[in-house]
Amino acid sequence: MSVPLPFNPSGIRLDPARPLGVQLFQALRERILDGRLAARSRLPASRDLASSLGVSRNTVVRAYEQLYAEGYIEGRTGDGTYVAERVQPSVDAVRSEARSPDAPSLERLARHHLPLPPTGAPRAFRVGVPAFDLFPFDTWARLQARFWRDPPLDCLGYGDPAGEQRLRELVAAYLRTTRGLHCDAGQIIITSGAQQGIALCAQVLLAEGDGAAIENPGYRAAGHAFATAGARLHGVPVDADGLCTAQLEQLPDCRLVYVTPSHQYPTGVTLSLARRLELLEWAERSGGWIVEDDYDGEYRYSGTPLMPLAALDRHDRVLYVGTFCKIAFPALRLGYLVVPPALAQAFARRRALDVRHSEVGTQRVMADFIAEGHFQRHVRRMRRAARSRRDALLRGWPEVAGCAPMPAVEAGLHLCVRVDSRERELELVQRAAAVGVEVNALSDYWLPESVEPADQRAGLVLGFAAVPEARIAEALTALRKAWART
Repeated sequence: MSVPLPFNPSGIRLDPARPLGVQLFQALRERILDGRLAARSRLPASRDLASSLGVSRNTVVRAYEQLYAEGYIEGRTGDGTYVAERVQPSVDAVRSEARSPDAPSLERLARHHLPLPPTGAPRAFRVGVPAFDLFPFDTWARLQARFWRDPPLDCLGYGDPAGEQRLRELVAAYLRTTRGLHCDAGQIIITSGAQQGIALCAQVLLAEGDGAAIENPGYRAAGHAFATAGARLHGVPVDADGLCTAQLEQLPDCRLVYVTPSHQYPTGVTLSLARRLELLEWAERSGGWIVEDDYDGEYRYSGTPLMPLAALDRHDRVLYVGTFCKIAFPALRLGYLVVPPALAQAFARRRALDVRHSEVGTQRVMADFIAEGHFQRHVRRMRRAARSRRDALLRGWPEVAGCAPMPAVEAGLHLCVRVDSRERELELVQRAAAVGVEVNALSDYWLPESVEPADQRAGLVLGFAAVPEARIAEALTALRKAWART
């Protein structure tokens, strides 16, 4: 005897020529937004809906996961999945949006937006947060007070959209010394963090309908920036050698590739030299662009930081994204781009349209912070602290059923450990949250239309730099108790 579904799915028509999970997600979201699926109404079990639609259960699971990630649905322990409250605008508002000439842009923003970051003071094991409890705020305050006590009049008007000249010169010198990246100040664009640098690359380099390849799993915020610029996203798998560059040959429309070669986000692998050379050859042969995000390159625990892909580039096809936020603190919102000389003017003009120019005081203070040696001393201190906090996590990590052994961690501010099933991953994440510990699900870093089975995408992503060793030990004790019951 068949079980009646909580809503009638007969109106959902899926085109087998297009990704089924994406179509189902869009169809369900439309029904939620226009009120056909009311707030607090129960959705069918994934197995039942799959049977009704004649698709695999993984297709439904992928659609539900994306709806959950974007806040349209919520799970109730032991009681199924429900449409979330407060997600439905009025029907008139939805119809008005559909009639708007900007509907394509609004649709892209609805699908590709950044979720709100975790709030409050850092907790174990928050990802993407450095040890900013160690930042020399007294030194920074002194330099800032010195600048604002008698600011030069020439910096109080409108500035260069590419950024303060002295800071750009110091960034170029720093990259030449520490990364072997030969560049000059004319190639540096100061940005409000790495995300703005990525968005600028999307706006300048991509046209409507261009293909953009991103690592899968990877940094979803980069994909959102490319998609909202009108690009078609292509998820390219990552293995032990990094991005599977051979698959780029199957993407004739691909105009740009986004990579994190020194420390892949989130798996932590390093792009091998052979793959680096293959990627550069692809860019030269196809006329494509490579956006290299070196988000935590200062954190190398054996030897010196790796030479970036941009340092191997002989044909000006690589754009290098860097940030001060992983060494200072995220709220600083200060980063930089290194672009090929032929693109420098275009990027400065594009940035002028967005923000005119960066806030001057922070740039001047950062220039003094670097020039007087404080930055390099702080880099060394942060590297030592991150290594010590990494060791505390590795030393105290409990044996967890269903988890692979902890990996070797030679770089970065986070690590990734595989889990044998999506169900187990969710269980571990939820039990960690119940005791106040932040553990991220690796499956959240995959594109919604990924073809890999859900269990192959499961894992845990843990940042280890956000809090001191004593608080790491406390969090591990809490996890050990919470997970002992599973």
